[in-house]
This record gives sequence, structure tokens and C-alpha cells, in this order.
Amino acid sequence: MKSTAHGARRITPLARSRRWLTPLAWLALLLLLSAGMGQLEWLFRLIEPDVRAVVYRRSGFFALLGQHILVVGVASLLAVVLGVGAAIAVTRPAGRDFLPLVSQLASIGQTFPPVAVLALAVPVLGFGTLPIIVALLLYGLLPIVRNTLAGIGGIPAEVHEAARGMGMTAGQVLRQVELPLAAPVILAGIRTSVTINIATAALGATVGASNLGDPIITGIVNGNTAYIVQGAVLIGLLALAVDSGFEHLLRRG
Repeated sequence: MKSTAHGARRITPLARSRRWLTPLAWLALLLLLSAGMGQLEWLFRLIEPDVRAVVYRRSGFFALLGQHILVVGVASLLAVVLGVGAAIAVTRPAGRDFLPLVSQLASIGQTFPPVAVLALAVPVLGFGTLPIIVALLLYGLLPIVRNTLAGIGGIPAEVHEAARGMGMTAGQVLRQVELPLAAPVILAGIRTSVTINIATAALGATVGASNLGDPIITGIVNGNTAYIVQGAVLIGLLALAVDSGFEHLLRRG
């Protein structure tokens, strides 16, 4: 028993360090392909042997990747602030009457297809990055709100009573008890929201928001499958890298 326990303690730090290998491997592959996509022209020529250009060159893949991350990052940050903030507000005594309203509004945001949101947003906001940020914000709220409500609501009443018995104020209970205990569930909702929005952000190319959706939309318009594959592979690798990073954080917690 002692040797087993000692072995477990010895292996644990190594296992923890290895958990970063998967997200780092996906990230390294993503950066490698972004930098060396032109070197794979021979491969894409097998997919589209009859077209003149098989590698998307209107914009650099690094630039498209950076713009994609920026759009998803801004939309996700806004969704986290609004979603977690709204969920916390309606779990306080003064805001519980608004709980059904907040849940319904978050659900409505994901009920509308992102394409429909873009179509409605463009006449008001114009073409470019802003409409896709709005669409991603609305589309990403539901998992964050739902998981925040589930995480806070799942804390036993005895924990709240013990915290109040120690003389904690409502703010201290929230910061030191509720949020730390609910963090894994909240983080899981953020993980779902961000991962979905990485793929959905490609639609921004249809309204002039330059990102990794550009080669996909161009490939669809021109009938060039090679372009579509290039954009789709990079978006997939980005989603895998981010999802693996969240998985590491969840396991660490």
C-alpha cells in the first residue's frame, strides 16, 4: 500500500505536465499549417487538379487566424461578462423574479440562426466585424447562463448556512464560496460556448469580417474544394486546441 501511494505521488506531477501536451500539440500543428500552407500545394493539387490556384492567397493565413481569434475572443468575453453577471444577479434575493426572463432571453439568442442574426444586424451595424460579434454574443450566451445557474443552484443550502454562520457577508459568500464551488460547471459552459463560436465565426466572411471563413466562402463561391479544406482544417485545429486547453483547466480544478 505504501509503495502504491508513493508511486501515485511520484507519477502525479508528470501526469499533470503531460496534460498540456495535447493542447500544445494542436496549437503547434495549427501554427505550422498556417505558416506552411503554401508548401502543401502538391497535396491540394490532388484535390483540385483542374484549377489554376489551389492555395488561398488573398490574405495570409496567420492574419486570418489572428482576426478569427480576435472576433471569437471579444464575443466570448462579452458573453462571459453578460452571461455570468446576469445569472448571478437572478440568483440573488432581489433578482429571483427575473430568473425565468433571463433564461428565456438566453434561449432565444441561440434559437435564431447566426445567419438570420447577421441579416438583421447588417442593415443597422453595417458590414464588417461588428455584426458577427453580435451574432456570436447572442449565440454563446445560453450555455454560459445555463451552467452558471446550475453551478450556483447546485450548492447545498448547508454550505450557505455555514458561510453565514462564520459571519460572511453576501458578497464574501459569492466570491469565496459560491463562485469557487461553481467554477468547474461555469467553465464547462464557457468551454462549450467558445468552441461552438470558433466554428460559427466563419460566417462572418459573408458580411465582410475577414477571418478563417474567407477561404471557405471563397471556395464555395468558386467551386474550389481545396480552399474549403484549408479554412475548415485550420478552424478545426483552433477548436481542438482551445477545447483541449479548457479540458486541462477543468481537470486541474
